[in-house]
Amino acid sequence: MSTAPPSPPTAAEEGSPGSQRRTFGTVFKESFLEGNTVTVTVLALLSAMVLGGLLAAFTNPAVLHAPAGDVIPKAWDVASSTYVALFEGSVFNPHTVAALFQQSSISTAIHDGYLSAVFMPLSETAVGATPLILTGLAVALPYQAGLFNIGGQSQFIGGAIMAAWLGYDLSLPFFVHVVVCVLGGFVGGAAIGWIAGELKARTGAHEVIVTIMLNYVMLYFLAYLLSSPNLLQASGSPNPITPPIASNAHLPLIAGTNLRINAGFLIAIACAFGAWWLLNRTTTGFEFRSVGANPSAARVAGMKVERSWVLVFLIAGGLAGLAGSAVIQGTDFTLNPQSFGTYGIDAITVALLGRGKPGGVVAAGLLFGALHAGSPGMQNAANTPVQIVQVLQALIVLFVIAPPLVKAMFRLRATRAAGAGTGTSRGLSA
Repeated sequence: MSTAPPSPPTAAEEGSPGSQRRTFGTVFKESFLEGNTVTVTVLALLSAMVLGGLLAAFTNPAVLHAPAGDVIPKAWDVASSTYVALFEGSVFNPHTVAALFQQSSISTAIHDGYLSAVFMPLSETAVGATPLILTGLAVALPYQAGLFNIGGQSQFIGGAIMAAWLGYDLSLPFFVHVVVCVLGGFVGGAAIGWIAGELKARTGAHEVIVTIMLNYVMLYFLAYLLSSPNLLQASGSPNPITPPIASNAHLPLIAGTNLRINAGFLIAIACAFGAWWLLNRTTTGFEFRSVGANPSAARVAGMKVERSWVLVFLIAGGLAGLAGSAVIQGTDFTLNPQSFGTYGIDAITVALLGRGKPGGVVAAGLLFGALHAGSPGMQNAANTPVQIVQVLQALIVLFVIAPPLVKAMFRLRATRAAGAGTGTSRGLSA
């Protein structure tokens, strides 16, 4: 005897709360197991932190010389104390909060610096993130146009030279002097970026080679300027350093005199928003992305490819120049051969981690800024060398730009829809 086929569920049954819960759970599970962009990024960060903790633990002398039975507990103590110190130095320290609540009044806490101590880690993270965000945008923006800008160092130096020179050589009212130096920093970086873009457009010179060479050109040009008393070197100083910029040229502090966070951080966030708006809400941004996707097709469609190359490099150089002005006007107040640090190289890693998107660059810049801010406390609390932070940065980038590795480690499936997973396999362009 045959049985009747089961009747399909009614609309009421399909819309029942239980059905909705099962559908949400199924969708969440499938999206996780399929390894979409968010899943891969989170797992990449987790993997890098686990491996970084193992390296910190098993390179620590206390762990290496511990008896066999104490190796695991000591390794755990070192790894946990490393990350606790890193967190307390960059985000939140419960000891400073406890000290704040022990004060008799808010006015006393503010006057004695206890309130500032609570926000000190976040302030240092923002200060460290400011030049990273700006130089990261200087790499990410040209990538959208199919170009690879590794000349952040030269563009940073160009902006820093202009900001320092205008800062000490001019005598202007406070707000005017700040604006002039910031604009000068943008112009100084944009001029170096324009050179790379113009050579690319007119001669076809590869931007990677040009920007590498410009890094060295600006490095030695800065050394020449700082070794010449008639140029930038401070009068009477035997050291290669400029005179300090005028106090009227300092970027204003935005959280009181006890915290170093300044208007440079607001400029960086505004530039990130501006880059997003340019790419997604303007005709020029559409042309950048079209040229980056297929220059030949863009040219056939009537777009001026060479003009886009020049313009995007000019804007990118200006952003890196703003990073130089933010350092000179916000924290250093003088220019010396160490002022540019490793921002030009770190910019590439920030752009990689941010997947070439302005919002991602901000998040990556804050992450790396937190790592830099927390590294001194990490060394003091857990005897972990600060070089571990650089290793951790490299591991984060390695896992983020290698989605197949992360998928293989966590046995994630390939995405079902054709092309849905391509964003996780393109690294920077995702």
